[in-house]
Amino acid sequence: MGDATSGPIRLSFNPQLRVEFRGATVTSDAGLLLPRELDERLGLSALIKRHLSDPRTGSNRQFPLPDLFRQSIYSRLAGYEDTNDAERLAEDPTFRMLASRERRETSVALTSTLHWFETEVLAEERNYQGLARLNTALIQHAVTRSAPQRVTLDIDSSESPVHGAQEQSAYNGHFESVCYHPLFVFNPGGDCVAAKLRPGNVHSADGWDDVLLPIIDRYRAQGQTVVVRADAAFALPSLYEALERRGVRYAIRLPANDVLERRIEHLRTRPRGRPSYAPLVRYRSFEYQAASWGRPRRVIAKVEHHLGELFPRVGFIVTTLTGTNRAVVRFYNQRGTAEQWIKEGKAATHWTRLSCHRFRANEVRLLLGVIAYNLGNLLRRLVLPLAIQSWSLTSLQQRLFKTGGRLIRHARYFILQLAESHLTPTLFRQILGRIERLAGSPT
Repeated sequence: MGDATSGPIRLSFNPQLRVEFRGATVTSDAGLLLPRELDERLGLSALIKRHLSDPRTGSNRQFPLPDLFRQSIYSRLAGYEDTNDAERLAEDPTFRMLASRERRETSVALTSTLHWFETEVLAEERNYQGLARLNTALIQHAVTRSAPQRVTLDIDSSESPVHGAQEQSAYNGHFESVCYHPLFVFNPGGDCVAAKLRPGNVHSADGWDDVLLPIIDRYRAQGQTVVVRADAAFALPSLYEALERRGVRYAIRLPANDVLERRIEHLRTRPRGRPSYAPLVRYRSFEYQAASWGRPRRVIAKVEHHLGELFPRVGFIVTTLTGTNRAVVRFYNQRGTAEQWIKEGKAATHWTRLSCHRFRANEVRLLLGVIAYNLGNLLRRLVLPLAIQSWSLTSLQQRLFKTGGRLIRHARYFILQLAESHLTPTLFRQILGRIERLAGSPT
């Protein structure tokens, strides 16, 4: 089948073809140059310097801390699942070009260094708290350019399956798996403004106040109005009261009970006559006070009769919103987008791949996945042309970031020749132009 040990390899089925292995000059992730340009515009370097500290002293700094941080983020944004991939990405042209000047001539970090960075350096309490502040600051700088007067926050939990003896992993009966049970909060643009890793066997709403209330207070301090949406797991009197004290409105799913069912008994009976193919939907609003509540609150019931179904579908929402029944229900139903964003984070940046033994190390890995997701989401909603803004983060990986390229080195500069497929020269220039028009980096 051609030359045995050196030189181009020839294939018998196509004598005109020669195959060469020069992996150090070829990349499959050239599209990452775009989010790297965006992070430069958003001032990520300044945020790293402000919120993260380097424990190394003296000259033992072969890999600068910003390079290690970006390598962790961009490997996730490209879809690589863990630090083992660093072995083959160390000399990848794109990852070298994403790094600082001194690393472009050689290589980025190998697995051992990157693992130490994520599980030791970032696991220190100061840096772990700094990661959360960095994520907040990155999103805040992006949204302050056109901050909306009203902000809707969606809070939800999810499952992070584990496959070993990780600290604080436990069996969760709802998910029927051994897992962690992280908590997420999203803003209307799909940015994950906060994430907290929790043991696998805690209630879905456990620790909601530590995660949600600081975010609410931050928005209110900026003069913005906040509305909260959540599913029935967060139907807690303590949550209602905390939001009401802050003047925060909410729409939260309420579990059904006998008292609520009796209040809408007349709506459960299908009207006489031939049923229509379209669902028959009826609403009712009433005041209700559960035994654990200090005062009555507005509850909206939605009753749906579907063709071929014996019993109606019934849902209840407790709310302080003043809109019509239909408008409040429609507003609440939009919280389903938060579930979609969680799925995107799982599929694209693998933020639920938490394979370290130590709980703190897995907390760090979750936050790194969240920051990578947010950088991709900021690229999508801030600078992508309208025609491709609806692409999922997975689509962005496969059709934009996964662009082939060949690196050519000259005496004073590099040329990265990109394959023209989904990422065309026109699209590349459009996105760069939009990045240049963004507000400057934070000081």
